[in-house]
Amino acid sequence: MTRPALPSPATARARKLPRTLSGGSPVAPVLVVIAHGSRDPRHAATVHALVRRAGGLRPDVRVETAFLDFNVPSVTAVLEQLAAEGVRDVVALPLLLTRAFHAKADIPAVLREAPPSLRIRQAPVLGPSPLLVAALERRLYEAGLTPADKGSTGVVLASAGSTDPEASAVIAEMARELRHTGWCAVRPAFASASLPRTEDAVRALREDGVRRVAVAPYVIAPGRLPDRIAEGAAGADVLADVLGPSPELARLLLARYDEAGVALSAAA
Repeated sequence: MTRPALPSPATARARKLPRTLSGGSPVAPVLVVIAHGSRDPRHAATVHALVRRAGGLRPDVRVETAFLDFNVPSVTAVLEQLAAEGVRDVVALPLLLTRAFHAKADIPAVLREAPPSLRIRQAPVLGPSPLLVAALERRLYEAGLTPADKGSTGVVLASAGSTDPEASAVIAEMARELRHTGWCAVRPAFASASLPRTEDAVRALREDGVRRVAVAPYVIAPGRLPDRIAEGAAGADVLADVLGPSPELARLLLARYDEAGVALSAAA
């Protein structure tokens, strides 16, 4: 994969950020949103749209996007660029719904290779959160359901899947939280690594006598595994869209940034 070239020293000096804002207020840490990346161009486009939405909510915070694989800029390239500009504080936010291998191993490993001038705090992953429940419901309503349909609709909460027990526990917790909002039944399902598959969960709800079945993809952006979820939803009545650049997800990015930023300030 070809890394984007860093700007010339003159360009870097021109873009160099001050350590304080006008009036002497400290500069907020730069938020670097770290996505996994995908060969599917829809993935990067969705990630960028989400990051733009989050940045629009907080114009005082500089927000950058980086990818672990497949897409540019890489995490290393973004961190090197920030160091070249004189940035000191960074909050690295995994664009992940569960704390599995990427959050526990891949991202910490690449952050350890960052320029030593950077002080980096890794933010918590996004899930679980009430804002994710709200985003899931938004997508279900956009797909044609209404709050009045909850009592007669079962939902398949379909995630990418993981072999990590902690990640699977979070999916189960999210399913319980979604169920508590009033849907008549909620079953988790997985596109890989774990069972049941989406089509099996749809079938199980039908066998339980559920009148209407909806599939809610618990994924952020389109790609191979979300496509597999959509294929498994063929027997459902409703298929919601991925979470994408929903306003709830944008707010959640900033909430996780604030959590990590507070910790960064306390460690100063």
